[in-house]
Order: sequence, then C-alpha cells, then structure tokens
Amino acid sequence: MIKIGQIGLGHNHGEGKMKAVRKFPELFEVVGICEQDEKWLAKRRNLDVYKDLPLLSFDELLDKVDAVLVECDVADLTKTAQKCIDAGRHIHLDKPASGTFSEYRKLLQTAQEKQLVVQLGYMYRYNPAIKKCMEMIQKGELGEIYQINAEMSTYHSPEYRSWLNNFKGGSMYIFGSHLIDLVVRILGVPGKVSSYLKQTGFCDVCSPDNCFSVLEYEKAIAKITTLSVAVNGWGMRQFTVYGSRGTVEIKPIEKRTKMIKATADFAVNPYADMKEAVEVPDVPQDERYDEMIKNLYLFVTGQKTNPYTYEHELNVQKTLLMACDNFIE
Repeated sequence: MIKIGQIGLGHNHGEGKMKAVRKFPELFEVVGICEQDEKWLAKRRNLDVYKDLPLLSFDELLDKVDAVLVECDVADLTKTAQKCIDAGRHIHLDKPASGTFSEYRKLLQTAQEKQLVVQLGYMYRYNPAIKKCMEMIQKGELGEIYQINAEMSTYHSPEYRSWLNNFKGGSMYIFGSHLIDLVVRILGVPGKVSSYLKQTGFCDVCSPDNCFSVLEYEKAIAKITTLSVAVNGWGMRQFTVYGSRGTVEIKPIEKRTKMIKATADFAVNPYADMKEAVEVPDVPQDERYDEMIKNLYLFVTGQKTNPYTYEHELNVQKTLLMACDNFIE
C-alpha cells in the first residue's frame, strides 16, 4: 500500500481521479487533500469524494505521502509538480503540463535524476480501443503508417470557452494534448507543425475554439481537430490510423466506443466499403481512470515500468506547444 494525497481541487479531472483512488483501499491510503484557493474550496471541498478527507497544508501533505495527485488548475500544474518532485515524491500530473518548455524540462530532468515516477493524466493511453490500435501497429498489421486523423471536440458552454483564453492555443492546448500524445507515440516529433487557431465568436465569446493542426513528417501527416463549439462533438471524437496494409477507425472513442478495421488481406475491392468491427470493451464513465490509477500504484511500487518515458513526455509537450504556436526552446 502507498500513501497518497491530492494537491489542488482546480482541475476538472481531479474529482474523477480521487474517486478512482478511493475504489482501491487495498492499494492506496489517502491521507488528505490540499487547496489554498478559497474559490476552489468553496466549489469543490464538499464534494462527496473529498468531504471526509482532512484538509492539510502543502508541507503537511508532502510529509505524509509517497505520491501526489497534482490536480490544481492547469496554469499551476508544473510549478506545483516541481515542488513535489523536489521533495522526493512520485506524482500523477494531470494534463496538459503548464509553464514554459524549459520549466517542464527541468521537472522531468529532476524526476529522472531522483528516479521518481511522473505519470501524466492522458486517459486515452488506457482506452481499450486505443490500446488495441497500438498493438496492431506494433505487430505490423497496418504496415507503414502514413496518416493519422484525430479529433477531440465538445459542445462547450460560453463560460468554458471564455476560460480557454487562459491558454495560448485554447482548445488545441487543452484537448489536442490528448491526441498529440498518441501521435507522438506512433510517429515521434514532427518536423513541422502548421496550426489554424480560429475563433468563432459565437455567443460573443472570442477564444481559440475552432482549431486544426497539421503535423508533418518525412512521409507522414497527422491532422488534429479540436472544436469547443461542435454540436455532438463527443460523438465526433475519433482516432483514425492509415497504414500501407490497413486502416483503423475508432469513433467515437468513448461512450460508446466503436472500432473498425480494414486490412489488405480482405479489403480487396477498392470501390466498396469493406471493413469489420473490432470487439473492444466499452469503459463506463465512472471507470475511466481506474486502469490509470492502478498503473500508478504499479509504477510507484516498482512492479511495472512506466512505458511512457521522460523523453516521450517532453516530446509530447514540445509538439503540443508547436501546435499552439507557443514553442520556445
């Protein structure tokens, strides 16, 4: 069993992460939470998952734990995580990392030197359909990957779209990060990124809510779409991979996951829709983070090596900042 606490209540995924942790009392002892912002205490302190947990100071919590859920508002994620790493604590860091590229690089370098776990909160890494797609790629079933088409859209409130102005890149920064994580895993860091960070101005809110990025490689292209104004955006969320020997489409990615494949051994008619369904389990919304959190336990206890290296995490952030026109070495 490891001792764990949560720092920050400002991240929208924080409640779900703590719910997942508390499902596994045989793995985690939750020592408490820390939040110094009265705004977030007023909004979230009395949520069911938190209300029976002690409210501790930053130092009190760090003194009691082996690992920390870093779940503060996005703008404060990296600087908070750095304090945890400096104190010798493993971290689950929600996404996307904030601050400058050099600040994030320092965080990862320090963690690597101290041999501390840094688990990023990219939940699609643990999505059964995405995992199946990655397995097919690794086995060579799709051949050489030459194009990826990915979308993560939502129909957000004007208030949420206004909040996106806190980040250069808006919806691309917040949602594109999930997709760029997957693209970088498959294709690596692109040689060039061209982005179109448009503002619809709907409901008198001007923020980057209509975004599209093209990631260019020597022979491959990845297209990333993030819309915060898309009616049925959830249903349009997709991850499609094109290879020389086959195609995989996952759409929607969640609730309810649908995955199809077409490989050259059976899709022999170029003028027909020849595909077959791939059976993958659909993860209920309240189990979205369960596997991620169980993996955190395995990483911290040394029972499993985190497959997402410090180098990968840095490359994801570099590519994300490039897509947001905000990369400075």
